[in-house]
Amino acid sequence: MSRTVGIIPCHLASVRFPRKILFPFAGLPMVEHVRRRALMADGLDDVIVATCDDEIEAEIARHGGHVVRTANTHTNGTSRIAEAVKGIDCDNVILLQGDEPLLLPAHVEALLAGMAAKPDGDLWNVTGPIEAAEELDRHSFVKCAVAPDDRILYCFRRSPSHAPFDVQQGYVRKILGLFAFRRDVLLEVAGAAQTPIERAESIEQMRLIEHGRRLYSVPVGESLPSVNEPHEADIVLERIETDPVQAGLLSRVLAAGL
Repeated sequence: MSRTVGIIPCHLASVRFPRKILFPFAGLPMVEHVRRRALMADGLDDVIVATCDDEIEAEIARHGGHVVRTANTHTNGTSRIAEAVKGIDCDNVILLQGDEPLLLPAHVEALLAGMAAKPDGDLWNVTGPIEAAEELDRHSFVKCAVAPDDRILYCFRRSPSHAPFDVQQGYVRKILGLFAFRRDVLLEVAGAAQTPIERAESIEQMRLIEHGRRLYSVPVGESLPSVNEPHEADIVLERIETDPVQAGLLSRVLAAGL
C-alpha cells in the first residue's frame, strides 16, 4: 500500500513579510494552523515541517509536530521538500504551503482522490476557477490551460489566448499552492537544472512540462487567500472569523491535540 506524506516547507526570511510563518492567529502560529488542518484530511499518513530555522523547529516541536531540518540555501519550496524527503519513507509527497492558514482538509482529500483517479501522473495540482477577466493577465499568480482529460498543457502568468473570457473560463484555471509529486519524480526533477521557460516565466511547473512529464489538474470550487504581505493577515483573520466553515475548522484546530 502506498504511503503519502504532506510536507510544509518554510523559513523565517520571507522577503515581503519576514517571519510571517510564525504570525499568530488565535494564539497559534500560522504554520501550525496549516499542519493541524492537513492532519484532519483523511488519507495522509503524516504531516512534516521542513525548515532551516531553529525557532520554527522549536515551535512545531512544542505542539508535538514532526520536523525535518534542511539547508538554508533553498530558493523554493520544491527543492526544500526534495531534501527533506530523502530521509522519509513514502511513495508520494504533497507540498503544503505554510502561509495558507485557510487550508481546507477537503481540498487535500480532493488532491488524494485526484491522484488515485489519474495514477499515471507525475504531478497533480489543485486548481481553482478564474473568476474575473483581469485575472487572466495578473502576473502575481500562475494560470494553466487544461485539456478535457484534466492534463495541464502549459502554465502562464499572462494569457496567450485571444479567445473571449467566457470561452477561456472553460479551459483556463488558477494554479493553487497545493500539489503532489511521486517521490521519485520529485527527486529527479528537483535535481535537474532549471529549464528555459521555467527560468524566463518563474513557473516551477514548467520544468516538469519541459521534461515531458504528465501534470494533472485537480479542480476545486474555490480559491482561498494566502498571506503574502502583512495586510493580508487581516483578510485571512476576517475570513476565519466570519465564514461558518472556517470558523468550524478554527474550533477543531484549537481543540486538536495533534
